Amino acid sequence: MIPQYLRPFFWDVNIDDFEPTSYPDYTIARILEYGDDRAVAWLKETFSEDQIKQVIRSERRLSRKSANFWALVYGIPADNVAALKQSDQSF
Repeated sequence: MIPQYLRPFFWDVNIDDFEPTSYPDYTIARILEYGDDRAVAWLKETFSEDQIKQVIRSERRLSRKSANFWALVYGIPADNVAALKQSDQSF
């Protein structure tokens, strides 16, 4: 179950049935994108640093701003962060 203070970050799920560790990538990405200091502290207590780093590397739904920030915090080169790679699509 998710702590009460994190509920605003998960507005799109049935929070009473939501188990964050069952959906680690979703949970980590949501907190990295929208979380405050307290939420990030919970994230670090709940998930390993390796799990968090993997989400930073692979999650394309992170904004460029958040992806860049967290890549700097965790020392991940920008070219290893999916959200920071240029899209091959042309419009």
